[in-house]
Amino acid sequence: MRLQPMSNDAHPVAPSAPETPTTESATPSLTSPSPETLSLLALNNVVVYPLAAMPLRVSQPRAVRLVEDAILNRTAIGAIAARSNADEPSAEDIYRVGTTLTIARHFKSSDGTYNLLVQGGERFRVLEVVSETPYLFARVELMPETWESSLEVEALQRSLKEAFQRIAELRGDMPEELLAMVLGIEEPRQLTYTIATYTRMSLESAQHLLEMEAPGAAKMRYLLQVLNREIELLELGRKIQAETQSELERSQREHFLREQLRTIQRELGEDEQSEINALREKILAAGMNPEAEREALRELDRLAQMPPMAPEYSVIRTYLDWMVSLPWQTVTQDNLDIAHARRVLDEDHYGLKDVKERILEFLAVRKRRQELAQEAQLSSEVAPETLSDDEELAGSVAEETQAAPLRREREGVILCFIGPPGVGKTSLGASIARAMGRRFIRMSVGGVHDEAEIRGFRRTYIGAMPGRIIQSIRRAGSRNPVFMIDEVDKIGADYRGDPASALLEVLDPEQNFAFHDHYLDVPFDLSQTMFICTANTLETIPGPLRDRMEVLHLSGYTEREKLAIAQGYLVPRQIKENGLLPEEVCFDDEAILKIIREYTREAGVRNLEREIGSICRKLVTRYQEGRVTFPVCVTPELVRELLGKARYYNEIAERTDLPGVATGLSWTPFGGEIIFVEATQMPGNKNFLLTGQLGDVMKESAQAALSYVRSHAEALGIDPRVFEKSDLHVHVPAGAQPKDGPSAGVTIVTALASLLSGRRVRPDVAMTGEITLRGSVLPVGGIKEKVLAAHRAGIKTVILPKRNEPDLEDLPEDVRQGLSFVLVDRVQQVLDAALMPPERRRARRRRAA
Repeated sequence: MRLQPMSNDAHPVAPSAPETPTTESATPSLTSPSPETLSLLALNNVVVYPLAAMPLRVSQPRAVRLVEDAILNRTAIGAIAARSNADEPSAEDIYRVGTTLTIARHFKSSDGTYNLLVQGGERFRVLEVVSETPYLFARVELMPETWESSLEVEALQRSLKEAFQRIAELRGDMPEELLAMVLGIEEPRQLTYTIATYTRMSLESAQHLLEMEAPGAAKMRYLLQVLNREIELLELGRKIQAETQSELERSQREHFLREQLRTIQRELGEDEQSEINALREKILAAGMNPEAEREALRELDRLAQMPPMAPEYSVIRTYLDWMVSLPWQTVTQDNLDIAHARRVLDEDHYGLKDVKERILEFLAVRKRRQELAQEAQLSSEVAPETLSDDEELAGSVAEETQAAPLRREREGVILCFIGPPGVGKTSLGASIARAMGRRFIRMSVGGVHDEAEIRGFRRTYIGAMPGRIIQSIRRAGSRNPVFMIDEVDKIGADYRGDPASALLEVLDPEQNFAFHDHYLDVPFDLSQTMFICTANTLETIPGPLRDRMEVLHLSGYTEREKLAIAQGYLVPRQIKENGLLPEEVCFDDEAILKIIREYTREAGVRNLEREIGSICRKLVTRYQEGRVTFPVCVTPELVRELLGKARYYNEIAERTDLPGVATGLSWTPFGGEIIFVEATQMPGNKNFLLTGQLGDVMKESAQAALSYVRSHAEALGIDPRVFEKSDLHVHVPAGAQPKDGPSAGVTIVTALASLLSGRRVRPDVAMTGEITLRGSVLPVGGIKEKVLAAHRAGIKTVILPKRNEPDLEDLPEDVRQGLSFVLVDRVQQVLDAALMPPERRRARRRRAA
């Protein structure tokens, strides 16, 4: 049998409701004295609670007969929930706990269906199903409940009423009479079961509430949890409906406004067709290549057939705006005056002779090519009849050979500036643009991981846009700017692609005349763009990308160059930026040198400019406070007063005061540096320790150095037995910085020989070079940077491999004159030049005694 609750429009009423119409019959209430057996009314998806009134509709024959018998005999029946939705649930299909029912009112329809209003009694437990015909009949036991009165129960009553009232507000379809009836109940048990009756919950949760044997407060807390969850669901549903309604209202409002706008445009003669025509004129006037023009016109035709409300309308319109705003044929006229270019480069940058010469060579070639093109054009304008047959044939051949390379003009050069920070790589690009009369744009690719940053996003994505190359070209407003790509050595790569691979097409003169951006999806000519890349190190640039660039190295500056740069560029700029006049502040050369030697230690001039700016700001502050009057000339004493104590000092003499310490030279992406190699000896068992975060190559160099010293111990004046009973420890300070490479080999062997022979290393000597087990000294790289670092540190003698002698030609003249170079090809020559003689050491000891 199947029982269904009444529809929502037949609301339950309290047992004390008024009398029903004559079509209904009232059944007298019956109080059954603890029945031992009950006829069971199995309910599908319905749980009847004690003391709660509920409407039911009975339609199945077996259920109808049970109801008629109960009405006729005025007996109570048992209501119990079925586990399944079977038409006639069996004993196995029902739960074991139910509620006794009293039929308060009933109404029989013409089709034999009964509409009932039932009142719950007490809970019961089914002990045994006695019979299933004509309906379920079972032996039961009652389960009376005891509800205590306490402050907790009173607080839970209030919470239940507030939660039920909130649910009624959120649902909006609950009758006010029902809400008033529930809120008027004061008895906690009746309140709990009445609220549970009119609350949506799963059959399992409803049955669990009925079966709970816990005190009344526990049941109230469980019901409160169910109510709170229902409130959350209703609030979320209301929020979703509000957002949907808001979106719908906005769409309707936009449609209404667009219709108004269309009407106004028609009145003014400015309809959509005029907009389409304006776009068509822009496309035809943009000077696009044939493929780009065909694609733009095709998208324009799609736009003309599309309503403005269509989602793709704005996508196509944005695409066409990008297409017509690009400088397809816009170029700036190059200033090919070589003297002007040289003057501009010298005004902006001191030194950098190789870079400036390369730029001038580029301009000279460009000028020569234009001259040849003009001569070819003039020769083609001569009348053919004035030429002989041979001259005409020669002229046609010359025209073909000269015009062919000019059909697709390209720059033919992609430069890459490699150097430490602060040497002027980025600012040099701006100077090149100013010298050539071109526009300058800069794009930093340091840390870029997504290939779409270069090539753009396809238009299938929401919010798609071109890559940074095309965006920069549009900002420049010409297709032949000076385009600087900064920090190419710091490009990343991950699952989103490799940006360095995307740059291969951009930086290849044989390919970039037809660069494809994913967003535009048409070729764009970048061949007339002058690309300049910058990096601190060449090793981290991928090989294929490095192969496409002409590398120019920018080394660090010498003291003399820094002094000239400071007086010619940095001081005037800082004076202007800090609100001073040139006649108010000046810097002595000695003051600048003091800043260079004691307050900065760098290959470039970035920190030098910061310290000069700091002095200018402090002078302005003192002037405003009335502590100084202009003009002021900055002297070394004033530098010490304004900048405080020196941050750097010459520690070479202090470090090498004891045997076992040697000064080496290293190369870093930020310029050359001096390093100290320390060796010590202790009692032990032939162990050799290496510390200072050394790489594998440097560790192998240390092993080779030890092997050389042991194999030549007698020649070096070392007792061979010392290796048997001692441990040796080699440490390279600044242990937080990783170090690697073979060029410290001569430094390590010198430190070991000094330690074991007791001969100190000369404090004014630094060295670099790779060693072999046979005692040969091999050439190394980075000679210019290393020598400049030695010059900055006050070194007087530099020991270099003999095969590095050609590298000395790259050094500035003042550095070559200020240093003494010892060129060696054997380790013994290194030791002879670096170690003090034993006689000098013993004489010094006697003088000390």
